[in-house]
Amino acid sequence: MQTRPPLELFHAARGLDRIVQQAIEQFLFYEAALLDAHSLHEWFALLADDIRYVMPIRTTRSVRDDAQQYSGPRDLAYFDESKDSIGLRIRRLYTGSAWSEEPRSRTRHFVSNIRIAPLEISGEYEATSAFLLYRNRAESQTDLFAGERIDTLRCIDSPAGFELVQRRVLIDQSTLLANNISFFF
Repeated sequence: MQTRPPLELFHAARGLDRIVQQAIEQFLFYEAALLDAHSLHEWFALLADDIRYVMPIRTTRSVRDDAQQYSGPRDLAYFDESKDSIGLRIRRLYTGSAWSEEPRSRTRHFVSNIRIAPLEISGEYEATSAFLLYRNRAESQTDLFAGERIDTLRCIDSPAGFELVQRRVLIDQSTLLANNISFFF
């Protein structure tokens, strides 16, 4: 379920400054490159202190119940994290005792179809994008995830120019076949 109808996003983007649009696109590409390079401390620095990072569970529903295909804010999710819990995950990955990442996964994040709309709070934007995440681990384990990310970005005075305030990962699969989700979207 999207937060806005696609046509409304299109009309909001028409008035968006092209420099802001390009800066946000470059931020998302930079973030993907950091994740693929396993530069998790640098990626962590891009997160707002008040971040909410969530991937609701998707279920297959009939057309009439389509609006209920993703779990709600008070329901279970694959993950629903804060900056503190993300920090704990990253620290654990660097201990060498995280069996799910020993040896480390090789990932490739593809981010496309980026649509940007300004939010009511000055300097905040919603960036909706399609993603494809390829993961290979231990020579034979291969996972492929596709879906949509709905990000809230806040403009800040930093080299990256923005911080990630919220990420909602809407996965296309209703059944995850991966052994684990030890990486970041």
